[in-house]
Amino acid sequence: MDVLLIGSRGREHAIALQLKKDPRVNNIFCIPGNGGLAGIATCIKMSVTEFEGIVDFLDANPNIGLTIISPDESLAGGLADILNERGHRAFGPSAEPAKLESDKSYARSLCKKYGIPSPDFKIFNDYNKAKRYASKHPMPLVVKTNGRTAGKGVFFCRNQREAENALYDVMIAELFGSAGKVVDIEEYLDGRNVVVMAITDGETVLSLPAVKVYKRVFDKDLGMSTAGMGGYVPAEGYTDEIADRVKNEIILPTVRALKEEGHPYKGVLSCSLLMTEEGPKVVDYVVRFCDVESQILIPMIETPLLDVFNAVIDGTLKDVELKLLSSSAVCVVITSGGYPLEYEKGVKINVGDTDDTVQVYHAGTRLTDGELRTSGGRVMGIVSIGETKAECADNVYKNVTKISFDGMHYRKDIARD
Repeated sequence: MDVLLIGSRGREHAIALQLKKDPRVNNIFCIPGNGGLAGIATCIKMSVTEFEGIVDFLDANPNIGLTIISPDESLAGGLADILNERGHRAFGPSAEPAKLESDKSYARSLCKKYGIPSPDFKIFNDYNKAKRYASKHPMPLVVKTNGRTAGKGVFFCRNQREAENALYDVMIAELFGSAGKVVDIEEYLDGRNVVVMAITDGETVLSLPAVKVYKRVFDKDLGMSTAGMGGYVPAEGYTDEIADRVKNEIILPTVRALKEEGHPYKGVLSCSLLMTEEGPKVVDYVVRFCDVESQILIPMIETPLLDVFNAVIDGTLKDVELKLLSSSAVCVVITSGGYPLEYEKGVKINVGDTDDTVQVYHAGTRLTDGELRTSGGRVMGIVSIGETKAECADNVYKNVTKISFDGMHYRKDIARD
């Protein structure tokens, strides 16, 4: 059978490389793909929100037996619903439960209604009311855009001035456009941050190992929040006991709550968690494979991905045994200068000979007249899998220096703490 991937990130590159190992997979297509995927898949120049065009492409290629949808705008727009209605097998949640990511008020309200551990919050669509509330709220606090910003619309405010600046930038200056017309002001929680991705068919949940992710753009966790500048496994302190609590107190209750609401969840449910003194709390949901986390974990999955995806669609995940390599892994993300704000595109990328201790995953790249150039803020992820975190970090940083382009940026402290 043939497979279609919707997306252009490092996760699609990682998924494609795993699927390519499966003798049951003949051809891989990707909409729109990137410069790295172009070597292993047929990339189709089409927007991930061009839903009718995607349906037409599937109708014209009946050998495609599975479509894997990753972009949040595709899921929030209901692409999985459309494909299923048109008779095409699609991996990814439907539009209503996808609001867990695209609508903070939906996610926070669901947590409150069903007692899922999460921060206290208040939603505002009026700048002056939000400003007054923040002026009376204990500091620090967190300001988040209610809409989709690919992980960038989060501000950790240490004092009143920072809170006022964040609210002005988001609601008045429209730093993130319409995504900031409504904001979520949350209590600040202290604790270790990890991301846990779980695969579910709406009943069974298979959790993946927790990933320690570095969200801030600069070393020492300075600068703006991003979708992730790197990460590693295993996450220190994430014991089997904590993993059981996360599954039983957060992931399973979320899946059951959505079913109770009449919107069964099928796909990947990712939870950004804080390990507080009171226990784990969910601070954000992502309704797909996260990018950095996927580049780390997908190559560690030994169970054929095709079996996992089909079991989720068919509701037979209870029959799947998810096997993973017992290893450490580190990812460092290379970005364009200026990310997560404005950055230049079309910059030529020079890639030397990386060694076999790492895998280079493409994200914001494209081929132009045979040359590899930047096409986004998050350009590449460099991943190493090995015996120890230190060994993996050494391998990654040794190979990062073999890649260069004007404005190139990456953190130098990933897995070095």
